[in-house]
Amino acid sequence: MTTPTTHVRPNYMLIWLYLFVMTIAEVLLAFELPVSQNLKLILLLILAIWKAMLVALFFMHLKFERWRLRLIFIVPLPLAVILVTTVIMEKVF
Repeated sequence: MTTPTTHVRPNYMLIWLYLFVMTIAEVLLAFELPVSQNLKLILLLILAIWKAMLVALFFMHLKFERWRLRLIFIVPLPLAVILVTTVIMEKVF
């Protein structure tokens, strides 16, 4: 028999601060940083995925759920990657 684990409440203000800083970084990256469009796109996608994972893990409480429930959210991710890649390739060619 397994012992129940206690639910440790995360520091939501710190998570919010991370999200705020990443949003500021995205805005600065999109409008101010003089780098190539492809590099901007890749960096913006990485930041967006990172922010989405923070929201899903902490504000949707997936970090504290069972693996089966997490799997429901993980399965569509490859499909989203395929869709985004297809749209990007359509722009390139």
